Amino acid sequence: MAIAKKIDGFISQASFIRKMFEEGIRLKERYGTDNVFDFSLGNPNLDPPAAFKECLLRLASVEIAGKHMYMPNAGYPDTRAAVAADLSSSRGVALTADQIVMTCGAGGALNVIFKTLLDPGEEVIIPAPFFVEYRFYVDNAGGETRIVPTREDFSLDLDAIRKAVTERTKAVLINSPNNPTGKVYDRDDIGGLAALLTEKSAEYKREIYLVSDEPYSEIVYDGLTVPSVLAAYPHSLIASSYSKSLSLPGERIGYIAVNPAIKGIGEIMGGLTLCNRILGFVNAPALMQRVIASLGGVKVDVDCYRRKRDLLCDGLASAGYRVKKPEGAFYLFLPTPIADDARFADSLRERRILTVPGSGFFCPGHIRIAYCVDDRTILGAIEGFGDALKEFR
Repeated sequence: MAIAKKIDGFISQASFIRKMFEEGIRLKERYGTDNVFDFSLGNPNLDPPAAFKECLLRLASVEIAGKHMYMPNAGYPDTRAAVAADLSSSRGVALTADQIVMTCGAGGALNVIFKTLLDPGEEVIIPAPFFVEYRFYVDNAGGETRIVPTREDFSLDLDAIRKAVTERTKAVLINSPNNPTGKVYDRDDIGGLAALLTEKSAEYKREIYLVSDEPYSEIVYDGLTVPSVLAAYPHSLIASSYSKSLSLPGERIGYIAVNPAIKGIGEIMGGLTLCNRILGFVNAPALMQRVIASLGGVKVDVDCYRRKRDLLCDGLASAGYRVKKPEGAFYLFLPTPIADDARFADSLRERRILTVPGSGFFCPGHIRIAYCVDDRTILGAIEGFGDALKEFR
């Protein structure tokens, strides 16, 4: 075999989302783009805000000394200060540039965090369903994952997490709003988890870290807000990006924010900065850092996603599905009429509707529908969704 056996196995485990995305390309070539309804990939279809474009053009044209040169591995000090100021306002904890590391997206941030924190064999607890690549990020750092279920409404099952904590537990990784469910963990969830980790840290006489992946934190609906893990628990870190809030997934710009109350913060910041370099990221993109520093408070029009959510959910309800509207992100995790979610996804694919089986997120019996698509795609798919439902009833 030309590649490592582990990677060969990972390829098959991680194939669901990309498999459907690539199937969409094939179907569009055969039937035409307007006749394929692709909900497979969480690829924002909104343009970045006008302020982003204006700032990018201005910075690209102005003369700045060392514009494209290396900077400190943690990022430009003024960019980190701007991120810290924004988070201090929204998260209720006073942060400075010294607690921020600019990264190549949230995925880069998580890899840097786990490389810094994990010794080989240490465990990270992850509530399911979850973005499947989390397991690979933990493995990249030599760690192991322990998967725990969530409750029926996808809120945190604190009893399940408690039972999963052992002397090998180094961190709990959460994602709110959640991919694939759109669930926002409320204050009771976050407060209960913080109390549990405080208790278990004392029991095992070592810090158990809470890592919160928050690229969707700006995309929430119906007056909800995302509770602050930094305000709830001292040994917490945030990994986030501007991929969704500014529709910049291809630009790979994100950050790590470290709770200033975390024990050993000097060592942790030094480790994060080193790992940002030695993992091969070196630093976050220079031009994007300069743009971000100038865009405090700017984000996409979240109401556009809310309208798409309602358009999809109302259409599916009229077709006979049991639908609960997601609280954030731009995914609907829809229960399937049969236990075999892959089979149901295949039935939809035969109708040129592309979704992702919930099994790919360690939660079978569902499909994920990414509704960050044109309205035409949503409206055009409703009849096919209805026909597939009738097939299995």
